[in-house]
Amino acid sequence: MSLRRRYRQYVRSLRKGLHILAAPVKGDNGRGGLFIQAYRGFGSQSRLFLMGRVFHQPGFGARLREDMLRRDLIDLLRRLLRKPIVDAQVRVRYKDADTIVRTDRHGFFRVHMDLSTMPSDVIWHSMELSLVNPRDERATTTGEFFTPTSRARYGVISDIDDTVVYTGVANTMKMMWRLFAQGAESRAVFPGVSALYQAFYNGDSGAQGNPLFYVSRAPWSIYQVLVEFFRMHRIPNGPILILREWGMKRGSLMPRRAKDHKLDAIRQILALYKDMPFILIGDSGQRDPEVYTRVLQEHPGRILGIYIRDVSNDSRREEAIAELAREVKDAGSDLMLASDTMGMARHAVEQALIPASALDEVRRTHDREDDD
Repeated sequence: MSLRRRYRQYVRSLRKGLHILAAPVKGDNGRGGLFIQAYRGFGSQSRLFLMGRVFHQPGFGARLREDMLRRDLIDLLRRLLRKPIVDAQVRVRYKDADTIVRTDRHGFFRVHMDLSTMPSDVIWHSMELSLVNPRDERATTTGEFFTPTSRARYGVISDIDDTVVYTGVANTMKMMWRLFAQGAESRAVFPGVSALYQAFYNGDSGAQGNPLFYVSRAPWSIYQVLVEFFRMHRIPNGPILILREWGMKRGSLMPRRAKDHKLDAIRQILALYKDMPFILIGDSGQRDPEVYTRVLQEHPGRILGIYIRDVSNDSRREEAIAELAREVKDAGSDLMLASDTMGMARHAVEQALIPASALDEVRRTHDREDDD
């Protein structure tokens, strides 16, 4: 590829990335005002959970609609300058269920709502969100939440960084470069992941629609980038849970970190789906084996298997995980330390979690992506 052609490709890709980063604030055409951003939620037949944020963004550059690049640059600047709205009241409606929640000091709100009308046997549902007594009538939006169908046999909770994608998901610039400059065929996703996760979604029967939940240490600010990343790499859709809130505070540019975020998130999911067993997927670089073993101990009989991608390259770490694997075995489940996606897929076939036919697709995808 010539240098000029490569340059043009990078420019097109980076402009697409800029467009996606600016997307959450583009709906006002530069006018500014109050806005609600809803993240994908999840629910059962009786209850749902959804997160979102209320913010004010400045209005300028409304006349730049014809120039897409300048429009995106202006919208990105407005996004950087937007301010969270503290203690705003958000009304949430789904069918005949209705509740009001308040935003916290960072503008985030959390919806835990009981459902008086059970969702139909479909996967995604729409809901209405609006501000109570808004100063701006445009402060409304439509959210969506996921519910498993009656065919679902189990759920999957997967880490993202170093499990689905190579290290760097919490690095915004690296993520953007891999996604938009290098494209969907870049070595950003571990080989075979998309096929394996699609097999988990389909289940052993091929039509179960098993729910997948993804947890990430990335900032909420690149939530839309993660959604696009999954779409481009054909990874099954599902709620993405951010495990920490990011932002600057006086005297520090580091993210605010809360203890036990991952454990709390998993507990919340298992509590909502009380009758559903789960598969847990993570990596050896962080505390995933320890966290997942604790989940198994707290929820005996609920964990069908624990898959840990080996990324540490440390014999002492491997020995520690082997000891945890023995504890998990004694508790009636399996903890598998896998060097690649194929190892996970073979074990899943042996446990009748996915059909034997899915192994060929995982192998083809793995070999093709491993050669790229």
